[in-house]
Amino acid sequence: MKFGDTFMQYLQGDQTGNLVKCAHVEYKILKKVLKNCRSQGSSSASCKNEQQKDEGNNELSSGLSQFCHCESCPLCDQIFFSELMREASHIAGCFSSRVRHLLHLHVARGIQRYKLRLRQCFKNDQQTMAEEGRMLIEYVIMNAIAIRKILKKYDKVHCSVNGNNFKSKMQAEHIELLQSPWLIELGAFYLNFDGIDGGEFSEFCSQFSCDLNGTEPVMTLTLPNSMKLEYSLTCAICLETVFNPYALSCGHLFCKLCACSAAFVLMFEGLKTASSNAKCPNCREAGVYTNAVHMLELDLLQKRRCNEYWKERMAAEHAEDVKQTREYWDSRTKYAIGY
Repeated sequence: MKFGDTFMQYLQGDQTGNLVKCAHVEYKILKKVLKNCRSQGSSSASCKNEQQKDEGNNELSSGLSQFCHCESCPLCDQIFFSELMREASHIAGCFSSRVRHLLHLHVARGIQRYKLRLRQCFKNDQQTMAEEGRMLIEYVIMNAIAIRKILKKYDKVHCSVNGNNFKSKMQAEHIELLQSPWLIELGAFYLNFDGIDGGEFSEFCSQFSCDLNGTEPVMTLTLPNSMKLEYSLTCAICLETVFNPYALSCGHLFCKLCACSAAFVLMFEGLKTASSNAKCPNCREAGVYTNAVHMLELDLLQKRRCNEYWKERMAAEHAEDVKQTREYWDSRTKYAIGY
């Protein structure tokens, strides 16, 4: 079955209507735009001519002959990339919003956690939460594959690399769906479910696996075509497994202590107080601390699977937090009394 039919079958299979208000890639419409462009033949003809010229010049050009040197296709670009960017942005926003709400229920704290536990005495929502998590994973994977397929189709029709370049632009705009930190959190959510009630929810989390004890801790996501994506869980600063992890807007994961140190803020102040010019220690992108995501599910997964290691890191972080707090208030006191 072709992917277009598979994608339409997926959209029509949403019997519950949970995804009605969520954006989707208009795969058939975008594919029709490319088909119309191919039928006119302008772009294909120019590509063939360019290839024949390159092949006739010398052997070194043969490696580049698969790409045309025309900068854009006005027929497609007027609709194609702007529409795809809009759809990808809406999908990323919808996905992060729904996952944030779901995980907030699972790792609720304080009085809300008490209310949820009281409610579960009368109604068990775990099955519903697991189902919604499965639905969101399928939602982001299917749309991500649709975007990759349509961009590959664009490059094939136009003999260009503009579609591949657009992927880089999506990453720069932080809307590359399969690189979202919320997908890592959702994977940890599933693996946490698998660790309770005797693995009752193991059927839901077969797509995710996590190795926290290896030399390079990773979380692995298996896509429908058996392709695997690996997400590194190593902090780029301390080179240890991320502890009390935060994901910056650029998608890189760090321990809270390491991220605070890199941004020159104290732990009790938090990452939100970092300067708007603070840069990611890894990619050096500025302004990535403002919308940092606290990876609570990933932290819970580490606590359950590596409890002794988690306790050691917790004690070390707490000691550093107390030290920073004491030094801060000591300096403030000395300043106040003019010492």
